[in-house]
Amino acid sequence: MAGLGKSTLINSLFLTELPPMDNQGAFQLVQKTMQIEQSKVVVNEDSVQLTLTIVDTPGFGDAVDNSDCWQPVINYIDNKFEDFLNSESRVNRRRMPDSRVHCCLYLISPSGHGLQPLDVEFMKRLHDKVTIIPLIAKGDTFTPEECQQVKKQIIQDIQAHKIKIYEFPDAGQHEGRKLKIKVEESMPLAVVCSNMEVAIDGKKVRGRQYPWGVAEVANGEHCAFSVLRKILIRTHMQDLKGITNSIHYENYRTKKLAALTCNGVGGANAKEELNKCPLAHMEAERNEHVLRLKKMESEMQQVFEMKVREKKQKLKDSELELERHHAQMKKSLVTQYQELEEKRQQFEQEKQAWQRLQAYRLMEKNKRRGKVF
Repeated sequence: MAGLGKSTLINSLFLTELPPMDNQGAFQLVQKTMQIEQSKVVVNEDSVQLTLTIVDTPGFGDAVDNSDCWQPVINYIDNKFEDFLNSESRVNRRRMPDSRVHCCLYLISPSGHGLQPLDVEFMKRLHDKVTIIPLIAKGDTFTPEECQQVKKQIIQDIQAHKIKIYEFPDAGQHEGRKLKIKVEESMPLAVVCSNMEVAIDGKKVRGRQYPWGVAEVANGEHCAFSVLRKILIRTHMQDLKGITNSIHYENYRTKKLAALTCNGVGGANAKEELNKCPLAHMEAERNEHVLRLKKMESEMQQVFEMKVREKKQKLKDSELELERHHAQMKKSLVTQYQELEEKRQQFEQEKQAWQRLQAYRLMEKNKRRGKVF
């Protein structure tokens, strides 16, 4: 959005002078929302010469209809990734300057109401393609208490919309840890920028002159400009480049190669898979695997419980069958015993009758022989 001081911020950060944007009326300004302006600056920091590419988006968000106004930025980032991928894919590789976008300084309007819908949509569209450092423009328009309240509101909005911003790595040295804590407590960084130099105690510094005093650009008590410059140029430049190479570029390269492999086959499901970043895809696969394991565990538990129930029922049926068989055997034995007892009694009766008959016959026989006693 115009008037936030994007060009002034760049001029202050790198002590350069970007060419001013042509002022040809509102219509021309709206037309430029779909364009990207690129310039190179050379920075000397501790006798080290750095060549930096600055990408500006003049007129971004100034149109009446801002639909897809972020698309030129996305296209620019993807084109730089594409150039780097083509360079890597050559048979005869040659050293190519790294023109990928390593950091996006997103200036938030000092409205005091947190993030606007355009801010949310832009950062959500870009946070998987470039590292975003949110900045509050014109930090000198707030009192310290108001500034802290605005920062708190912006951080809440960022967390609520799950926007990924730059996470500062853990530092081993004591000074690095102090800087990390200071920066995290100051996010989003409130900056003050100026192209003008003012005299303070006979010394010229960049700042803004007010009737009540001077807001110094490089004074850490006035704004976080010095912290931002230290992060970008001194302490975290390599980390920003590393994140771009290992995460954002790898995400792009993976999607690109996967798209070439699929060759457009798969329809909506394939496109949906390709739109996922590798880390998100791995997380989705892991969650799917966990759900699959839980389902298998549940099914195995159900089968086990069913087998146990079947075994218990089988044992119970066997027990009932044995009891029934035992009762039948017992009843049969009792019946057999009764039958045998009846036969024994009948036999005893027949035996006694036979003995009596034999005794009678013997007595009759002896009578006939005259030997009756």
